[in-house]
Amino acid sequence: MDSKVLYNQEGRIGIITLNNPEKGNPIDMETMRGLIDAYKTSAKNNDRIVLYMAKGKHFTVGDNLKEGFEIMTNPGLRSEGIETVLNWQELTSTMLAHPGIIIVGYHGWVIGGGYEHTLWCDFKIAAKSTTFMLPELSMGIFFSNASTKLLPHLVGLNKAKEIMMLGDMFGASEAKELGLVHQVCADEKLEKRMRRLAQKLLEKDELALKRAKEMLLYALDSPLDEVLYKETRIMIETAQSPEAKKRVGEFVKKSKKEGEKKEE
Repeated sequence: MDSKVLYNQEGRIGIITLNNPEKGNPIDMETMRGLIDAYKTSAKNNDRIVLYMAKGKHFTVGDNLKEGFEIMTNPGLRSEGIETVLNWQELTSTMLAHPGIIIVGYHGWVIGGGYEHTLWCDFKIAAKSTTFMLPELSMGIFFSNASTKLLPHLVGLNKAKEIMMLGDMFGASEAKELGLVHQVCADEKLEKRMRRLAQKLLEKDELALKRAKEMLLYALDSPLDEVLYKETRIMIETAQSPEAKKRVGEFVKKSKKEGEKKEE
């Protein structure tokens, strides 16, 4: 039986793929554990970039409702229900702890927790076929993956209420307008666009990029004085690295040459 989650490494790029296309890549218990393991393996392998994608027509149809209904209606499966909820939250914690940059590529349906756990990805690219929806409240269940914290931060409280309380569908273009995705492209160009972005990020200084990701998350809810202090520490740390000295030196040398050409 093929794994529902695939992981492979191409140089400094890790690729994590949802691999249950016949069923729309539902996020069941097995898939969640597979994702958690894949992200932990990727972090251990020191992947600088992670491409998170899915096979088939849809990125994910969200929770496995058949499995969820059985857990909800069978008193003997209460512990499995609690484990499911904890797995969702562990998935978010694991993704947040990854030191690399995570690029997610959406296409087709992206529903419920299948969307919520990707909100914390660093870069998001959506194919034109993408349709997002958070239908939890219509089914009497609730949200996960700290989406109640991040979504209002991304789109504002009023729009977050609309998306989460009404549960209406919205497409790639609206997601781009709201700032929920960075790029929209044709479906057949999705992976190419993800790889192009990955290569651009690989050109950045590794330490500085890693610290930028850490700092942006830390600053989200930290007091101003703590942010200023930590920025100062990181500025000193990065400036002392051999790679930074090399890059700044090359930039100064290039600027000097360009200035001399203009004077001629």
